[in-house]
Amino acid sequence: QVQLVESGGGLVQAGGSLRLSCAASGSIFSINTMAWFRLAPGKQRELVGDITTGGRTNYADSVKGRFTISRDNVKNTVYLQMNSLKPEDTAVYYCYARLQESRYRPAEDYWGQGTQVTVSS
Repeated sequence: QVQLVESGGGLVQAGGSLRLSCAASGSIFSINTMAWFRLAPGKQRELVGDITTGGRTNYADSVKGRFTISRDNVKNTVYLQMNSLKPEDTAVYYCYARLQESRYRPAEDYWGQGTQVTVSS
């Protein structure tokens, strides 16, 4: 059973930084795209950033220049470094991975349980 386990959320003042981590474990043959999404109260789920196996990244306009997504393919882990945090970054952040559990199965979507990030003004 594949699991994505996030860590690193918390409460921080505006202008501060946090680093989120998400480790994929279990039966994993290969991981394609990994990403971070967020869901704020009253808003739709938003893609924060994603990263391919080769390291190509993509970011939401709202976080460009402030957030950096990276991954360790050996550890099956994706990170989100968040700097210059703003109150509007407050949300539950979810880790995502599209991966294959074996070479005989198609790639499927997996999600973490979410970690709360709260930015106070």
